[in-house]
Amino acid sequence: MRKVSTAVIAALAATLLTVPAAQAGRGDLVRTDKGPVRGTVTATHRTFQAIPYAAPPVGALRWRDPQPAASWSAPRDGTKPGPMCAQTGFLGQPSSSEEDCLYLNVTTPARSGGPRPVMVWIHGGGFTTGSANEYDARKLVSGADAVVVTINYRLGAFGNFGFPGLEGSGGYGLADQQAALRWVQRNARAFGGDPHNVTLFGESAGGLSVCAQLTTPRTAGLFQRAIIQSGACQTTYPEPNGQRFRFWAPSKEIQQVGASAGLGCKDVACLRALPAEKLLPLAETFNRPAYDTRALPGDPIAALRDGRFHRVPVMVGTTHDEHTLFTSLTYPEAMDPATYRSELTTLFGAANATKIAARYPLDNDGDARPELATALTDRSWSCPAAQARTQLDRRTRVHGYEFNDKTIPMLFPGLPPFPYGAYHGSELVPIYGFGVPLTPEQEKLGAYMISAWGRFARTGDPGWRHSGVQSLAAGAIGPVDFVSDHHCGFWSTIL
Repeated sequence: MRKVSTAVIAALAATLLTVPAAQAGRGDLVRTDKGPVRGTVTATHRTFQAIPYAAPPVGALRWRDPQPAASWSAPRDGTKPGPMCAQTGFLGQPSSSEEDCLYLNVTTPARSGGPRPVMVWIHGGGFTTGSANEYDARKLVSGADAVVVTINYRLGAFGNFGFPGLEGSGGYGLADQQAALRWVQRNARAFGGDPHNVTLFGESAGGLSVCAQLTTPRTAGLFQRAIIQSGACQTTYPEPNGQRFRFWAPSKEIQQVGASAGLGCKDVACLRALPAEKLLPLAETFNRPAYDTRALPGDPIAALRDGRFHRVPVMVGTTHDEHTLFTSLTYPEAMDPATYRSELTTLFGAANATKIAARYPLDNDGDARPELATALTDRSWSCPAAQARTQLDRRTRVHGYEFNDKTIPMLFPGLPPFPYGAYHGSELVPIYGFGVPLTPEQEKLGAYMISAWGRFARTGDPGWRHSGVQSLAAGAIGPVDFVSDHHCGFWSTIL
């Protein structure tokens, strides 16, 4: 980080002197290290939106590590959401071509107190979509009695792009997350938070991000707990011909992908001059963060295996039916037995397909997709999470959970009928609400989960057995034999 100049210090001092005391006392005005922000205050919450934690990564700053935000003197409007990072949109979400997007939101309880634990949320979206603004933290703040920070970070070709000679290739989104964590260290107290009690948590790509941030020296001391939701470092997808899709790639590999992307540029200066609209279609080409960078020096999978991670308490969890959502999107029509066997052969090879078909037999209902979804849930999500817990547990305290409420409402609109069960992302519904109607039992489940997440943020213990896995379902909360339920012994012979 750059040293704060005397001019900045003078400007900040002037800011503090010019804020009227009457305004500051109302609680809607908070002084950050860069300037005052005016938020929204209700009887129960304070919310401050669109706070810049870094300079806009545009022009010459495109594909550079995040730089310090400029200071301001007049109160900044924090009552409206800021722009989301450039993305094409997915499952009904809007698109954006905005690169000036390195903003965060802070929600706190309205009542005085503290210092409270700080929970920093990293959104999911496959490293190509998503926004801090999607997550209304008021319910979580109230139940957990914590300060919640939700952050944007660069996505797709803006966050994970690489090119020969481009420093930091593939690591810009992860570097953004680190800049946000440093912002929290500098500003948590201004919002009633404790900078020495920070929990980093996220789901899907956000969970993968948390896992990666556990393994990099750049985040040492920036958080004291971690919650990995549906995003163990080892998460991979089988692809045809025995290949696996991994979420991590060497920076040099990402650089070669950029060189072959057909953008019509021979140097970085030309690339930085391209309009955002030309880069947006490349989101899925650049959906993997790179390692061998300043932000992430090594492969997170190897780091976890070798014990190279921060010794902080970790909670690692999944949903019971992670892959149903992806199976429905990939195979929109019912699948017959012959196609089931063919798909298993394509993904795992003929010999393994026979074993998998025997382990996941069809129930003769005319559609093999649920069985395929179960197999892929176990192989790509559940067992990697179990492996991560085992590796982490060798050196730090680990707790596990499995969200298993199969009647939770569908969060994503317009999907075809399918037995989704506790689908990928479904545990977010009781935590964040999203305006989805819940039954009284599901509301109780949500209250339990928020209390557990909050207790973990305060103490590193969610309230159930260390090294165990707690099943979370409406009216049915308790320990589960996770490894047996998801056939992880079997998959250890297939992986």
